[in-house]
Amino acid sequence: MNSGINRQFRLKTRPIGDIKESNFEYREEPIPSPKDGEVLVRTIYLSLDPTNRIWMSDIPQYMAAVEIGQVMRGVVIGVVEESKNPNFQPRDLVSGMLGWQDYALAEGNSGSSITRLPHPLPAPLTAFTGPLGATGCTAYFGLLDIGQPKAGETVVVSAASGAVGSVVGQIAKIRGCRVVGITGSDEKCHWLLDELGFDAAINYKTADLETALAQSCPNGIDVYFDNVGGSILDAVLTRVNLHARIPLCGLISTYNATEPVPGPLNYSQILMKRVRVEGFIILDYLPRWSEAIGEIGQWLNEGKIKYALEIVEGLENAPSAILKLFDGNKKGKLVVKVSDEPT
Repeated sequence: MNSGINRQFRLKTRPIGDIKESNFEYREEPIPSPKDGEVLVRTIYLSLDPTNRIWMSDIPQYMAAVEIGQVMRGVVIGVVEESKNPNFQPRDLVSGMLGWQDYALAEGNSGSSITRLPHPLPAPLTAFTGPLGATGCTAYFGLLDIGQPKAGETVVVSAASGAVGSVVGQIAKIRGCRVVGITGSDEKCHWLLDELGFDAAINYKTADLETALAQSCPNGIDVYFDNVGGSILDAVLTRVNLHARIPLCGLISTYNATEPVPGPLNYSQILMKRVRVEGFIILDYLPRWSEAIGEIGQWLNEGKIKYALEIVEGLENAPSAILKLFDGNKKGKLVVKVSDEPT
């Protein structure tokens, strides 16, 4: 029997508008013990992602909403502490949707399932929260499967300094494209240009977006990787080329809206330019993740892909840290470090 405390954050109330720390309830429970077929996982890193806001809402979505009183959902990188499942051994590093807590029980085959990370690790463990995890796979499949960029084409990425957008832009450069990133500060623009090799970067908070896009995309836009929706999508639609492709990954500009958000004002351009717009959820690509991770891992080792992490120390800070996703106060992947990596 395990002794000790398992700290948890549970969903207390559904947010109206912006997420508030008061939407979460802190609890302390005994650390559970695994039954036959189960493993006990200690959380090392907790991923914070814009989709957390969707899960907190009682709206139609791609999976069930988190119920009031449930442990807040979240993707975790952790280590097996105790196993009663023959497929897992203590000290195995794993990933899974195990929630905002210190410890979780998981099954290796169904239910609250986990995936073993490779041993030895081909990159630092933190890379599996970003380019070698869900956000990297999102960038890879959204751009290459749906966007289908060709050498010489112009690719525009919104939320370009985020965990997904920054990888999208670098993959597009590897594919020989002109890449334009849209982000929210001059500092982030410099990072995209100087560190990641984007061809142009636009600060949407200070620039006239339509004018800036016309200057940065003199040959129009062939692929727009959309993470935000809203007015940025409208501006992009004024510059799309014939048969442009728009992988729709996220609508973060609308997630905290308290009133219905109208569709794109320039919707007619989708018809006039025969644009293909396709929404996707990365869970649809789970059977192919190894394909993405293998190629991204090679690019990482070759120095062709760089990534930024913002690591917040301590599970107790998760409810305040998640606000960084929506106020623009972060660069790259946002992660909470819950406990130390095994030595």
